[in-house]
Amino acid sequence: MTKAIVAAKEPAITELEPGTYYWCACGKSANQPFCDGSHKGTSFEPVALAMTEKKTVALCQCKQTKTPPFCDGSHTEL
Repeated sequence: MTKAIVAAKEPAITELEPGTYYWCACGKSANQPFCDGSHKGTSFEPVALAMTEKKTVALCQCKQTKTPPFCDGSHTEL
């Protein structure tokens, strides 16, 4: 697998508590937008996201963003 799977054509708007999260970069996770280990055996690695305060974020689900793990609107070009 050399190209990420488009999990959805819209961002996941979610409120995250302080902590570390792992964003799925491959698109195969059943727990989008977070990693569930489905990338094993591929060249993809999850992206760590450390939150220091409670915040609402838009996480990319199309996997085409230039600013992972955050949505940059790339899904509008699919």
